Amino acid sequence: MHLVPSLLSLCQEAGQAICRHYYAPGDVEVKSKKDDSPLTRADLDSHVILRDGLKALSEDWPVLSEESSSEHKALRHAWSRFWMVDPLDGTKEFVAGNGEFTINIALIDEHRPVLGLLYLPLEHLAYVGLPGHFARRYALDNEGSWSYQSIATQPLQPDSALSVLVSRRHRDAKLRSCLDWLKTHWGEVERRNSGSALKFCRLAEGSGDFYPRFSPCCEWDVAAGQAIVEAAGGVILGLDGQPLRYNCRPSLLSPHFLTIAEPDNALWQRYLADHCK
Repeated sequence: MHLVPSLLSLCQEAGQAICRHYYAPGDVEVKSKKDDSPLTRADLDSHVILRDGLKALSEDWPVLSEESSSEHKALRHAWSRFWMVDPLDGTKEFVAGNGEFTINIALIDEHRPVLGLLYLPLEHLAYVGLPGHFARRYALDNEGSWSYQSIATQPLQPDSALSVLVSRRHRDAKLRSCLDWLKTHWGEVERRNSGSALKFCRLAEGSGDFYPRFSPCCEWDVAAGQAIVEAAGGVILGLDGQPLRYNCRPSLLSPHFLTIAEPDNALWQRYLADHCK
């Protein structure tokens, strides 16, 4: 709880650095990393601000960022508590100019996200979750002050379309099969596309029912969202039906997962029985 004001200020600073590049004509120079994902100066500037700020905030907790060196990432299995950061989640959306990008910060403790923050630089909004304590949406006003509202996931409405949040750029066979199953067992399904970790924000604030992910992403793409969704009343489960755990595998790739707003609903119990082993 005491960390939240400092984290908000840090995200505001990193967000300003990102926006300077976003709004500067011709300033978005794109390079490709080894995995062919894009890298911009905005990613790197945000990384430096967040890395240095988190180190100053908590010297004993290492910082694992998407833009950390491979040598630094190799040390992670010795860490029981650390920050997991994506300094610019949704770089493709940043380059495309559609505004759908976030800053992701999670505090991992014994393989679980115990605090998550997702910051939307263009909207000056932050979603913060401490599982077991609170989920909030913070807004920055023109005077530089933060205010907040509590947020929560919403139950399914029997006579309404099922709102399924999906990644704008992914249309795989598993997703199509999932949507077909939902149409058979629920009825009307509304597919809502968006980029980056925004889908976690929408679900946590009650604007979505389900977010399945069957395409590749990394742990820093998911960890902050998991903390926020859990704090708001939902769950993120792997295809084994168990909550995701972090820093447990040789790679930093995330397993496929299901984000569920109302986990006790019979629809999801049936889906898990049919699809999770």
